Amino acid sequence: MIHKEVETILDNVNLEMSNWDKSSSISKFNYLRKTDPISITVTLAKILSGANKIHDQSEGAFDITLMPLTDIWGFGRKNVKRVPSEQEIETALKSVGQKRLLVLDQKRLTLRKKIDEASVDLSGIAKGFAIDQISTSLKARGISDFLVEIGGDLYASGEKGPESPWIIGIEKPDQRFGEVDVILRISNKAVATSGDYRNFFEKDNRRYSHIIDPKTGRPISHQTASVTVLADNAMNADAWATAMMVLGAKKGLVIAEKNNLAVFFILRKGANFHSVSSRHFKDAVLNSKTNE
Repeated sequence: MIHKEVETILDNVNLEMSNWDKSSSISKFNYLRKTDPISITVTLAKILSGANKIHDQSEGAFDITLMPLTDIWGFGRKNVKRVPSEQEIETALKSVGQKRLLVLDQKRLTLRKKIDEASVDLSGIAKGFAIDQISTSLKARGISDFLVEIGGDLYASGEKGPESPWIIGIEKPDQRFGEVDVILRISNKAVATSGDYRNFFEKDNRRYSHIIDPKTGRPISHQTASVTVLADNAMNADAWATAMMVLGAKKGLVIAEKNNLAVFFILRKGANFHSVSSRHFKDAVLNSKTNE
């Protein structure tokens, strides 16, 4: 019964938010070539509102209209990784900017584009939203101790066992070894990690990550290799992890402290790694093998 309910939740999220399903609500909106308002569901309005809030708080680092850029770099629908021309980047940037190009009306439950070419990609927040939906469903059934994980993001409720918290490991950002860098002890918290070490390509001895800065139109170039965010819900953790990867540790820590976020950065230092974290994150650390 629970398995079926989880499947239904995941199916509904895909029907609303998948960019790979041409029949989804978001795909239909993206294919639409007009600027009239369209009706949306309460669910879609909720996730779009959350995306707008994090877009504002992250000073534009999190942006759900990024698809034109991910496509030209080969990280989107066109899976042909390459370095686009300056003109291609400039053209794509004209169709990026969620607060500039999208108008959400939560009261009327409508969404409209300001230009025909505007599009929405919720891949940076929908996974977390799905985790929250499943968690809410389990709690409604009276289940208090559980862990829900989708693609590395998770929500841990209650305890793993009597007086035993959930123990979560943060992986060192080196895909060759899969070593654990930090161990967390959490309860009733969501954890999301974003990194540049699994999806990238190299050209002329330069590394190009799938994490693209919506302001420059180019992959990030700072030394941050991965970011882990703890939050009260998985939707926020998911979106903030992406935003913090765009920002990098220096600016990201300033914004994290301003918004009381628990964030942990792992940075490259030559052939090695070192870490920095916000003060809220340190409360959750059980054991660390990094150089604090």
